[in-house]
Amino acid sequence: MSTTDLRSAKIARIAAFPPVLRKAIDGLSDSQLDTPYRDGGWTVRQVVHHLADSHANALLRFRWVVSEDNTLIKTYDQDIWATFEDSKLPPDSSLQIIDGLHVRLAAFLRSLPQDAWSRRATHPEHGEITLDDLLNIYSDHGENHARQITQLRERNGW
Repeated sequence: MSTTDLRSAKIARIAAFPPVLRKAIDGLSDSQLDTPYRDGGWTVRQVVHHLADSHANALLRFRWVVSEDNTLIKTYDQDIWATFEDSKLPPDSSLQIIDGLHVRLAAFLRSLPQDAWSRRATHPEHGEITLDDLLNIYSDHGENHARQITQLRERNGW
């Protein structure tokens, strides 16, 4: 498979993610949403809100790398963000964000000319990264979290 085809497949996974997440949490009660997906881990509710936070950062990161020279990726403490009061809201607010973000992110990535993919940025924890590195991260990220939720459901018989 060519690099262009691999990118297209990863972008398609990003575009297809919102219904995957909705299916993973469909029908869960408040009690189930407030269950950690693993010992010491976030609750399902926190994971959904984390995905909105993370993928909002993803859209901005891609756009900054494409539009700026010498981009320094801004990081955030996701564990602290998961404790903010808005992480206790019903998941629908973040599901709506994710719906729109994924439309925008996929459209943006599909629109990039070939030469944009050679642009690089510096990540404070990982050093130099490429747009392909970001694409690899975010094409897997949501699916990994949705899988954690579905595995919790299977373990608990939900």
